[in-house]
This record gives sequence, C-alpha cells and structure tokens, in this order.
Amino acid sequence: MSPDQEPSHVTDQPDGQAGTERPLRAHARRNREKLVAAARAAFTAADDTVPLDGIARAAGVGIGTLYRHFPTREALVEAVYAAELDDVTTSASALLDELPPERALRAWMERYAAFVATKRSMLNTLHSAWASGRLATPATRERITAAIGTMLAAGAREGTLRADVAPDDVTAILLGVFLSTAADDEPERTHRLLDLVVDALRPPGSS
Repeated sequence: MSPDQEPSHVTDQPDGQAGTERPLRAHARRNREKLVAAARAAFTAADDTVPLDGIARAAGVGIGTLYRHFPTREALVEAVYAAELDDVTTSASALLDELPPERALRAWMERYAAFVATKRSMLNTLHSAWASGRLATPATRERITAAIGTMLAAGAREGTLRADVAPDDVTAILLGVFLSTAADDEPERTHRLLDLVVDALRPPGSS
C-alpha cells in the first residue's frame, strides 16, 4: 500500500460511530504527530518552503491527510513552532530531574539553540502570518525566560548558580550568542560561548 492509500475503514475525521470513535481519534493523533515531526525535520534541514507532498511522504501518509490536519502551510508551520516551543520549555524540568542545576542549564541551552535554528528556518512564514494577524504571536520570550528562571532558582538553592541574576538577562545574552553565530558554520564556537555563559552564572569562587 502506498503512502497515498489509506485503509478504507480508518479516516482522520474527528467524529466516528460510537464503537470506533476512540480508535479513529488515536489514529488521527498519530498521523498529526508524524506530520509535525516530518515537517520539523524538513524545515530544519532546509526551510519552510519545502514541498508539502514531500513532508506527507516522509510522514508515511497521503497529501489529503496532511491537508485535513493542516489546511494551509501556515497552519503546519504554526504547529511545528508550537511543538518546538512546548518541547524546549518543558525540557527544563525534565533536565533538572536528571542533572545538577548547572549541568541541566547547559544541556538546556543546547536544546534552546536547536529551537532557535528551527525557528529561523520558518521566519518568513511566521513573520508574514503574525504581521497579518492570521496567526497569534506566542509568548515565546516569556516562556523561555520562565524556564531559565526555574533552573537558576534550583541552582541558587544548591549554591551552584548565582542568585543575583535576572532570568530575562540570561535570555538576552543567549539571544545575542545565537544572533552573533547565526551565519557561522562553526558549531564549536557556539558551544564555547555557551560554556562561557554558564561559567559567568556560577557564584564567585566556585569551580
């Protein structure tokens, strides 16, 4: 069966008969998740002008399924952006569960860098849609700053990160790092700069 062919007994319609409604919704949700993941990979590798039929093929579904979930390219771009923002902001707590605060913050910075790179590949569509009012402008900076604040507070409690640093100042510094290295083909330079940021956030005299 080709990606454009779908089983006759399964659709992406949100409503179904009483005995099949739950499986249909689960199937539709899986297809949506696969489409967002495929679009995220495609936009990161190229940009948001990649053909939508290629994204559908990469997700293993037909182009009709893509359009049922995302009637426009803007809708797909918005979904990818929202998924990326959710991932990067919720990952802060997950990393704190696994790592000491200063190491969690450094690992999170890498995840934030990946988010910025994906966002950069979608800027043309996002800016156009935000400017026209077709898409709502998300509270990106506020959510990013809140994630940073969570990690700084955890480090301050343990004495491994400074307690006198405003989270929004760290956001500004990170955005400066990503902006200044956007045209570089030297990921190691970004890594070095992020290491310097973490070093600056440690209390004086700590190693």
